[in-house]
Amino acid sequence: MFERLSLRLRILLFFAALALGAIGAMVVGGWVVLARSEVPGLLDAMVQAGLMGAFLILFLVTGIWYLFDTNVARAIDRLANAIRTRAHNDVDDDIRAERQHARYLGDLAPAAAEITRSLAATRSALAESVARETSRLSSEKARLEKLLADVPVAVLLCTADYQLVFYNGQAVTILEAGGAPGLDRNLLDYLREGPVRHAYERLSSLDDPEAATDLICATTGSGRLLQGRMRVLRRTDHNRRPGFVLTLRDVSSDMATHSAREALLAEVFDRVRRPAANLQTVIGVISEDGEVAQAPEMTEAMLSEVHALSAAITELSQRYDEGRLDWRLQTEIRARDLMDGISAQFDAKGLSLTTEGPDLMLSCDGFELALLFRWLGMRLSELGHAQSFTLRLAEEDGPGAILDLVWQGPVLHVGEFDTWLTEPIDSDVPDLTPRAVLDSHATEAWTEALADGESAVRLPILKARRATRRPTPIEREVVYDFELLSKERNAGVLESRLEDLTYVVFDTETTGLTPSNDEIVQIAAVRIVNGRRVRREVFDTLVDPQRPIPQSSTDVHGITEDMVKGAPTIAEAGKRFHDFARGAVLVAHNAPFDMEFLRRHEKSMNVRFDHPVLDTVLLSAVVYGQLEQHSLDALTARLGITIPEEARHTAIGDTVATADAFLKLLPMLRTRGHETFGDVLGEVRRHGRLLKDLNAEVADAK
Repeated sequence: MFERLSLRLRILLFFAALALGAIGAMVVGGWVVLARSEVPGLLDAMVQAGLMGAFLILFLVTGIWYLFDTNVARAIDRLANAIRTRAHNDVDDDIRAERQHARYLGDLAPAAAEITRSLAATRSALAESVARETSRLSSEKARLEKLLADVPVAVLLCTADYQLVFYNGQAVTILEAGGAPGLDRNLLDYLREGPVRHAYERLSSLDDPEAATDLICATTGSGRLLQGRMRVLRRTDHNRRPGFVLTLRDVSSDMATHSAREALLAEVFDRVRRPAANLQTVIGVISEDGEVAQAPEMTEAMLSEVHALSAAITELSQRYDEGRLDWRLQTEIRARDLMDGISAQFDAKGLSLTTEGPDLMLSCDGFELALLFRWLGMRLSELGHAQSFTLRLAEEDGPGAILDLVWQGPVLHVGEFDTWLTEPIDSDVPDLTPRAVLDSHATEAWTEALADGESAVRLPILKARRATRRPTPIEREVVYDFELLSKERNAGVLESRLEDLTYVVFDTETTGLTPSNDEIVQIAAVRIVNGRRVRREVFDTLVDPQRPIPQSSTDVHGITEDMVKGAPTIAEAGKRFHDFARGAVLVAHNAPFDMEFLRRHEKSMNVRFDHPVLDTVLLSAVVYGQLEQHSLDALTARLGITIPEEARHTAIGDTVATADAFLKLLPMLRTRGHETFGDVLGEVRRHGRLLKDLNAEVADAK
């Protein structure tokens, strides 16, 4: 029983027992004296003396207890907390302040300082050793993450409970209509349940890690149609269902392209069929009646139908050629890179090639074009046309450009050039012919005589644009935590270990300090999954308070009325934040303040903030005691966390600082025996005089 009491309380009880024992001894002594003495009137004198002695004993014991509590008990507590902080967190500063308070503890404080210095030195040496040993693995890990981030399909790894363990950048693009995905979030929040569940149940029943299945599913938000392929992971624990890998590709655009092609073909048949039928009728009438053939009206009708048919065929052919570029996968290549590659091909064959032209971006297959021009140069050289060539690039009036392979000499005959187009252009790729290259680029090539005795083979590129400075690319990366695959999920919140819970740490900035009257102007939050802050899963938005922002508030957080114009209202922003925090424990510094703002608008958001809540003020009190300072600045300074000046009193800056402080408090809570959420909840309620507990309803519900 006494082991659960704090050191200071046990010492207080010790001195109280000492005082009571002394008073009791004095009472017993007085009773013995009175029992053996026959002096009259001694009782009154002994009672007065006893009362004076009792008060004196209480005064002396209380004074000695106060000095002992101040200079010994509190000093031991501060010293123990300092050692624990440095043992479980990367705090390397000396415990100078604690040593000052522990000056009456003899050699204990210097010994503790030596221990913490030795621990810091050992930790530093170990960190350097680990960094050296893992540098190669980190480099390979970064390369693997980069490769996976650039995979052109969405890749997701999920547990058997459909919780996300891994996702790449393409998954964010495909699923973000239902809210950006997050680690330990349920996949079925983003995809319609039926096809995914059916595919998993079918594969998991086979117990074959090589089996895979294709499926068609849709997003829950926009209903976007996705083509997927699922494969179940190899089972490592026969008592646990395996996770699965799901790759997704958006087929909506493919279906739109297919529909456009079908519509064009239908239009081709419709627009060609009618003029052709009319022409057939006219020709039939002419063949039956020669006099009718001489009539001007018949000639005019026939010419009209011929012109209509010719125009329709020309227009539809042009539209088909334009559409073919959308149906074929072409990449954008810088013209100078393509021309340099072609020059290398000519050099390898002993031919001379100079290049000219502007810096353009060409939509083409650079590999095929390089082989095509190399083959052209070799054929022209073999026939004696030239050994030196010039490759010229010129912009067209429209969106395209034209590539000319130019030589000094007679022009190549068109008929001869056409016969070349069916020859293979590379022995390693026998099916690749010039005609195939031209078809894949929806273009043609021809020969032409130029000025000053030059000749050329001309090849248009249908899509080209001026090369401009590239915009900053969208940073894509993979997000994962494979330990989630083995995470137990059967316990309720109260019975769950602290490290098994998912947390959303958040902060708000407001128009003032009165939750019943003021409004939120900014909400920021980060997610903590499996004991680490997920760097890419961040919520940060300004909020239009729909009321003026006082200058005194702007002076604190820097948010002006102009900045919140066009921002979402609290109804929209709060709903989005609620979605971001779904299934997580909320964590904040002075949580009752922020939660009162949110709960006041639950009706307009159409949600309920019934999450479990932890407050870092109360957690700090559990670890360091109520007599310490528990402001965010004091807590972060104690834990060695630096808040940049420009980030202080901003929602995202304070959120990150609170999250880092929370992560450093967790191991210290565990060393005090608080392993589960219920353990911590019971402990923080002992500090209810500091802040209101927000978990009463949650605890009852769970």
